[in-house]
Amino acid sequence: MSKRFLPLIILAIGIAGYVLLRMTRPEPAEVAATERSWRVTVQAVEPATHTPVLPLYGEVVAPESITVTAALEGRIEARPVVDGQRVQAGELLIALADADIQPKVAQAEAQVADLQAQLKSEEVRYQTDLKAVKSERAIRDNARRQFERTQSLLKRNLASQENLDTANDALARAELTVSAREQNIADHPARVLSLEARLAQAEANLATTRRDAERARMTAPFDGVVTDVQVAPGDQVSRNQVLLSLYPLDGLELRARVPARYLPELQRALGEGVPLTASSDSGHRFDLARFSGIADPAGTEAILTLDGEPRGLRPGELLPVNLQRPARDASVTIPFAALYGADSVYLVNDEDRMRRITVERIGEALSSNGDRWLLVAGEGLKPGARLVTTHLPNAITGLKVEPVDAAEGAEQ
Repeated sequence: MSKRFLPLIILAIGIAGYVLLRMTRPEPAEVAATERSWRVTVQAVEPATHTPVLPLYGEVVAPESITVTAALEGRIEARPVVDGQRVQAGELLIALADADIQPKVAQAEAQVADLQAQLKSEEVRYQTDLKAVKSERAIRDNARRQFERTQSLLKRNLASQENLDTANDALARAELTVSAREQNIADHPARVLSLEARLAQAEANLATTRRDAERARMTAPFDGVVTDVQVAPGDQVSRNQVLLSLYPLDGLELRARVPARYLPELQRALGEGVPLTASSDSGHRFDLARFSGIADPAGTEAILTLDGEPRGLRPGELLPVNLQRPARDASVTIPFAALYGADSVYLVNDEDRMRRITVERIGEALSSNGDRWLLVAGEGLKPGARLVTTHLPNAITGLKVEPVDAAEGAEQ
């Protein structure tokens, strides 16, 4: 019978042990609910006057570059320069062979000499005609008197009709000779004008030929760099064929497209005489001089002149620069991570809670060591306010934070 009740006894002992353990267990400690805080870095707001910069990407151009062309056709006799060579003003660039140039000059001089001789011949002819017309008029008068006598004799039957016809022919020939001579005399001014016009044309052609002959030896008009050499000594070239190019060492410009939203303030600054400069990472400096007269939907081209030595700059080179914009008062430089959206930042209040404010995004600014910062302004950016520089994905107004100074946070 004891074996039959043994399981029940064991079960009762187990239940009694469970009840005993439950009654003697320690009471759990009460847990108080605490609000989580986020560790963020902050910087003190210090409004001041800052100069925003506009990153631009421009092309170096040489507006004063010249293209050397062949003034006359001929053979290249000398070309002592090569592409990329620096030359001094007055240094020979290229020369055509004299054997191809001098005959053209001689031909033009011969045309002038021939027309000058024709003018002198015309003057001699005119003087001769003036003298000859007097004699021919006297001969005509004698022929007329002879005709009248013969006609009178014929009426008295003292001369024949044949004598009258002969006298009439002699008179007609004399009148014809006088008429031709007078016509030559009358045409003298017109012939002189024609010869003088042809002479003027020949002299102009001679002057052009001599000028082109002088240009057959082209020298550098300024200190510059030779580019785009297209011929070699011995080449036969035609008139106006491009031979090479030359650009000055001074006067390089940078042309970069400026977005339309920045154009009004930059033009206003130029109109007020505010100097605006741009600098590159290579150390080159440019001054904003003017804007192109033509714009497109992407913006307007700004023209910046080089300030200082080129130091390796070449036309056609693409160069990134930072253009200074007009200075802004009461502006603050902040890290890019401090901006939320397009126009918001967070401040930390006295209770260490975040508060969202709206700011104006002015642009970028450069620190003394070349780092880029975001430049903003707004009524909520009071001096001494603590600005959150850590970007939190869950940032909202009222969020509890543990502010740490930016310098201390950087060290940690």
